[in-house]
Formats: sequence, C-alpha cells, structure tokens
Amino acid sequence: MTFSIMQLAPGNPMQTMINPKISAEEMQRAQEKLGFNDPLYIQYFKWMKEVAQGNLGYTVKTGQPVGKLILERLPATLLLTGTAFLMAFSIGVPLGVYSATHRYRLPDYVLTVFSFIGISIPSFFFGLGMIFVFALKFGWLPTSGMITIGADHTGYALFLDYLKHVIMPATVLALPTIAVVMRFTRSSLLEVLNQDFIRTADAKGLSQQKVYLKHALRNALIPVITVFGLSIPFLFGGAYITEHIFNWPGMGSLGIQSIVAREYPVIMALNLFTSMLVMFGNLLADVMYAWTDPRIRY
Repeated sequence: MTFSIMQLAPGNPMQTMINPKISAEEMQRAQEKLGFNDPLYIQYFKWMKEVAQGNLGYTVKTGQPVGKLILERLPATLLLTGTAFLMAFSIGVPLGVYSATHRYRLPDYVLTVFSFIGISIPSFFFGLGMIFVFALKFGWLPTSGMITIGADHTGYALFLDYLKHVIMPATVLALPTIAVVMRFTRSSLLEVLNQDFIRTADAKGLSQQKVYLKHALRNALIPVITVFGLSIPFLFGGAYITEHIFNWPGMGSLGIQSIVAREYPVIMALNLFTSMLVMFGNLLADVMYAWTDPRIRY
C-alpha cells in the first residue's frame, strides 16, 4: 500500500533535478533506465526481489547505497529517540502514580491539565516555542544540530555538548508520550486500587508505599506496557518533524529530504524499518506481559 500511494504522488525523482539543458528524449531514456516507466507491480516486485537479497537500492540523485545512508543516520536517531523514550517513562509513570494517589486533589487536576496539553499541542509549535524561549531569548541552549562545530569534542566536554543539543528535541519528542503514559498509569492504578487484594494488603497493616509500589503498581503495568511497545515506532515517526525542526542529522530529517526529492528507495527503506519497529515493539510488549504478570505465562 505504501509503495502504491507513494507512486500516486505527482512527479518522480527525475523531475526534482531537471536540468534545462537535458532534452525530453534524454529524460525519457533516464526514466527508462531507472525503471520508472515500468508498470507499478513490476517496479514493486523488482524492489521486493532486491530487498530479499539484502539490497535496499540506491539513491536516484547520488547513487549512494540506501542501506549505508540509513546506517550513517541511525546513531543520531537512536540517541534522540532513546533519550525521549527514557524521559517519557521515567517521568510519565511516577507522575501517573502521584496523580492516582492524590486523586481529586489539586495536584491531580494540575497533572490532568498538563496531560491534555501534552497530548494536544503540535510538536512543531512546541518545538518552535522552545527554540524561541530557550535558544533565542535566553541563549541557554543551541538552536539546532547535534554538536557544536569547532568545539572541544573530547571526554566530558563532548558529553555536555551532546546533552545541550539533545535536551530540546528530546523534550518535544517525549512530551506526548509522557502525557499518554501518565494517563494510562493513573487510570490503571486507580482500577487496581479498588481490587480486593489491595484492601487485604491494607488490612494487614502494610505501609502505603509498599501497597502502592509492590502490590498495586505491578498489577497496573499491563496497559502501560502496551503503550511501551507502541511508543517505539511512534517516537521514530514523531522524529520526522522534530528532527526537521531542530536540524537533527538523523533518519527523520533524511525521510523529509527524501519525500521532497521523491527518493522512492529511501522512503521505502525507512517505511520497512518502521514496520520492523512495530513488530519488535509488539514482541517486546508480549515478553514484558509475561514477566510482569505470571498468570499470563504459557
């Protein structure tokens, strides 16, 4: 479906790099050589045949291997999405627990408003707002990029430079997931706190901290684990806009450039990678279900 929809878009890679000196006949020969004149199903099966052999194709403009191009961009995307992932769950779960244990009080209402804002605000708007405030207004953080050109790139200085560059894009990327994780944690924990075994634990005289963290939270984690598995491809997809805004040299910005340039092989390789992340996220969630709740182990 992705391959078909992509081909339905007007234009092709050749039309994005038209040279006035190239005649229509030369353009036609180039399109014939690259297979753009073949029927759609022929193009698709050719692509599938190459992918089955481990070849993701070559870029139309430069002739670079697509696999090599993606591997060059992968570390930057892993750094960004990994940081956002850690932020999302290390902040979202504790906030959800706090909201559930203070239900219908002021902190719960404040966190609920925060979660609705986090879910609703567009990433491009939030990203531009952060750049204006923290980079342009106060000058605390760099506006874009992954590293300061010409700076000391050794040891602790390198770590601090990476940290300053990753804070804003990771926060923008993590905010919607923080809000979703917090709401799921709160809802699931409130449901578990009404169960009989929690009342039994309270009747035994166990401390509130032990009841909440040892008995209630572990049983409330199943919906959160589902979000955990789905967040892996979600964060990667969200990185397209975030990386473009912050000029982050990862796979997301590569995807935007490829869409504009109609680089079909790159777009298909990125979609294939995203599909693999969806399957990996679901598999990881299934494994974590069994680890969290022994009742559902085979």
